[in-house]
Amino acid sequence: MAGAIVIIPARYASVRFPGKVLADATGSPMIQHVWERAVKAPSVQRVLIATDDERVMEACDRFGAEAVMTSPEHANGTSRVAEAALGLQADIIVNVQGDEPEISPGVIETVIQALAEDPKASVSTAAAPIDRDEDPDDHNIVKVVRDLDGRALYFSRAAIPGSRPDHDGTVGHLKHLGLYGFRPEFLQQFVQMEPTPLEQHEQLEQLRVMEHGHRITVAVVQAAHAGIDTEAEYESFVQRHGQSSQDSGC
Repeated sequence: MAGAIVIIPARYASVRFPGKVLADATGSPMIQHVWERAVKAPSVQRVLIATDDERVMEACDRFGAEAVMTSPEHANGTSRVAEAALGLQADIIVNVQGDEPEISPGVIETVIQALAEDPKASVSTAAAPIDRDEDPDDHNIVKVVRDLDGRALYFSRAAIPGSRPDHDGTVGHLKHLGLYGFRPEFLQQFVQMEPTPLEQHEQLEQLRVMEHGHRITVAVVQAAHAGIDTEAEYESFVQRHGQSSQDSGC
């Protein structure tokens, strides 16, 4: 089993939903829900929350999570994770986004093992079959196609593979799930790489890995989790969380 450290980037100043990582209508801040799920993945040795705000640091201290302060200048979560990862000893660094409180520990474990089992890959991630009520042409849903060895051929906001009138359903659309496992040395290399043309065109950071000639192994899981970008999405999560608590007798 690979030894892994999960780092959860938790920026306070979200544009669409400021302070969302500390939203606590469930009785716990959102970042706590993410942390509680990450610590349950069997191969995870340690979970760190990387933030740029003292309010997040204080909240983490209250619920017992280990948190580190990082620069407020990071353009994205990956570079924040890379800063927090400097000097850490691990086989794999997993970037779990701080706004995914329903992420499954099993999905995190799957991403860890996918990288552990593919020595030719520098990065691992996950995908799930697109839901029937979702539109493959929706540019807000990132799709991925894989080769026969399970490595990514391409990620796109467009519908890939393309649809055909005589499509027999043998190749379905896969929705990319936004978590990544990195080999520690490659993580530091990645954040120093120049952005690439396809990355900038699609606005998908993972394409930089592939355009620079590195491989991403993609594990397929059956259940997709939803990230939270808006207050409306958070309210839906609160309702689901309350229903789940009632069903479990909590």
